[in-house]
Amino acid sequence: MEHVVIIGNGVAGVTAARHIRKESDKRITIISSESKYFFSRTALMYVYMGHMPFEDIQPYESHFWKKNRIDLVEDYVDEVDFDSKTLHLLQTPPIHYDQLILATGSKPNKFGWKGQDYQGVQGLYSKKDLDLMERNTRGIKEAVLVGGGLIGVEMAEMLLSRNINVTFLILEKTFWGNVLPKSDGDFVTQHLKRHHGLTLLFEEELDEIIPDDSKRVKEIKTKSGKIIPCQFVGLCAGVSPNVDFLKNTELEIERGILVNTDLSTNQKDVYAIGDCAQFRTPIGKRAPIEQVWYTGRMMGETVAQTIVGNKMNYKPSHWFNSAKFFDLEFQTYGWVWSKRKENESSFVWQDSKEEILLHFVFDENSKLFKGVNSFGLRLRHELFDKWLTEKATIQHVLKNLKIANFDPEFFKSFEKRIVEAFNQEFNETVALAPTKWWRKLLLDKV
Repeated sequence: MEHVVIIGNGVAGVTAARHIRKESDKRITIISSESKYFFSRTALMYVYMGHMPFEDIQPYESHFWKKNRIDLVEDYVDEVDFDSKTLHLLQTPPIHYDQLILATGSKPNKFGWKGQDYQGVQGLYSKKDLDLMERNTRGIKEAVLVGGGLIGVEMAEMLLSRNINVTFLILEKTFWGNVLPKSDGDFVTQHLKRHHGLTLLFEEELDEIIPDDSKRVKEIKTKSGKIIPCQFVGLCAGVSPNVDFLKNTELEIERGILVNTDLSTNQKDVYAIGDCAQFRTPIGKRAPIEQVWYTGRMMGETVAQTIVGNKMNYKPSHWFNSAKFFDLEFQTYGWVWSKRKENESSFVWQDSKEEILLHFVFDENSKLFKGVNSFGLRLRHELFDKWLTEKATIQHVLKNLKIANFDPEFFKSFEKRIVEAFNQEFNETVALAPTKWWRKLLLDKV
């Protein structure tokens, strides 16, 4: 019986295992040194905040694995011999594979800061990071977070829930400035400033982490010379592929493991998926490394088909993502770049009182809709995916904006004001579709 071995039990690896089992009787083994059972990584913050126990963020009961004949090995892979198709582990006897799937995930970035390895300095990615953060933040009063992305926002919310004052060091001029346009970043900044205990320092860069006599962080120094007392430093400047243990092998690696469109590597019967995979040729406008949970799931589904004999290329649909900045929901569909591209126009509508911002991007000549950022108003993913596929115009999107509202019965209606603002700014005559018509479209087309 052929043996499929998966290194990594995140969403990519576990999805691959589930779909291989659905389609075959192959022997399946998942190896992970992080935890025995798969869990929802994005829910780690809620465990720290006391909203739920760790067991409740595990999507499957412990009997799921035996029922589906998926063997779990809790150990660390020390070496991979691709010639003999053998994995050498720290505590477990060597394991032979027929097909190997590398789903090793990411690790928090470190950029060689002086003092980055002192006690009380860490990132947040794994279950072990969560356990370490629990120990590192016990009884402290001040924390500094380096980097202003989504991981930093999550960590800030976690720390504030325990009355720990937080100072954010943000390299850019605006929040998440390498991703969000200035209008959007400023909007998020204003939201974050409303939270007591959170201080945002823009265009500030970490220079040095200074310890006390016990080698625990006591303060940090910025490049501008600021000294900030703290007992915890959160490294939130992104993540990078977790591939160090593979770098001295025949496997081709740049930042991540180089893969083809079918997720195969340069080694026979070896595939890479999820955060650790880097496409040799990026797909469309997508980045060569995509560290998002849903892309990991899609890669797991794709590679499973190839493993069971139905060779398949990875073909993601239109880009989308969602997140929360404390209680401010964020969604993006299509492409809204931090710096507008040539021949692009944008329309930004904002209601500061209700904390809602919509940022539409479209071609200034053809009026082709290209993307939207939404803050505070939940939009329907399937509709925007459909409009992007059908190459809808911005006028069509705004005309039918009412049906894009995810739960119109629970939210105030802003569509009329949005359309009126667009008409005034661009000298248009867009009118919302009639109510009965859009309800029928919602039922018939979506």
